[in-house]
Amino acid sequence: MRRGRGIVGGLVLVGIAAVGVATWQNQARAKAPPELPDVQAVLTSAPRVPPPLDRPGNARVIVTLETTEGKGKLADGVEYTFWTFGGTVPGPFVRVREGDLVQIRLKNSEKSMHPHSIDLHAVTGPGGGAAVTQLGPGQTGAFEWKALNPGLYVYHCATPSVPEHITNGMYGLILVEPAKGLPRVDREYYVMQGEFYTKGRTLAPGLQPLDAEKLRSERPEYVVFNGRMGALLDDGGLKAKVGETVRLYVGNGGPNLISSFHVIGEIFDTVYTEAAMSGSPARNVQTTLVPAGGAAIVEMKMDVPGRFLLVDHAISRAMDKGALGAVEVTGTEQPGIFKTLVPGTHGTGGH
Repeated sequence: MRRGRGIVGGLVLVGIAAVGVATWQNQARAKAPPELPDVQAVLTSAPRVPPPLDRPGNARVIVTLETTEGKGKLADGVEYTFWTFGGTVPGPFVRVREGDLVQIRLKNSEKSMHPHSIDLHAVTGPGGGAAVTQLGPGQTGAFEWKALNPGLYVYHCATPSVPEHITNGMYGLILVEPAKGLPRVDREYYVMQGEFYTKGRTLAPGLQPLDAEKLRSERPEYVVFNGRMGALLDDGGLKAKVGETVRLYVGNGGPNLISSFHVIGEIFDTVYTEAAMSGSPARNVQTTLVPAGGAAIVEMKMDVPGRFLLVDHAISRAMDKGALGAVEVTGTEQPGIFKTLVPGTHGTGGH
């Protein structure tokens, strides 16, 4: 075919081949994703939750995490060597939006004695990211993924032995908000259950090592919220006022047991079962199951004042092993909803 010159779409091109190249280039430009602004993720330690995302559109969200190993309190008089994301159990709460590009920058501390990684259940990609973040002490890694599916997701370490890394405390939650966000509530809190398998029996004092046989046979000495016995009691109790709606982001790091999550004296007005955000949420739920490696979102309006206990309703775990917390609700009594007729004489029971 004879070569010639012509003007196509305002571009001076050479022949048919040049037209094809220009068409491909225009199509490539049309398909290229728009440039997104970079924002640093706001990371919070449990029970705090980052604020809702008010930015107008999607962004490239930079999430920087460091894996660490160190001694900490498991119960009064009991220490444990925790493996963590960011020095806390559970790891930091991460909040992004559907459609965001999320860049995970992971560093394994130079002081670590073991390799670590991260697997985010929200990720569509090899190993949830763990395939490209197996990092020795002092090493760094990074990857980027698109948040395709709204929901509340667990992340955890996925370095062999995976159960050992998880039970030592390497888990957390990441919320992928729907594109239009979630309905606003008065208070949001981060609660995550986990199991610890110590050589000593529950409350045996001193530094307790991991018992691998108890881990294999799924016989934890501790089942706790937010990394230690009593983390959500007394000064650590969650706060609310009468008339407020409280949303709990509830995760289960496991590594083995299903949680039967319940708040004594309250009914969940709304439950996003297994944190699914498609379809209608469940209403008026007494207890919701949270599988190991899973999550749920529950909402409740606090109608009366008092102390409302958070439990795993496999109730021995709450009363004997530590799966116990509280929401402390202040405000005016509501006798139309609850009033005492003949007070009891003693006891602290709630069930």
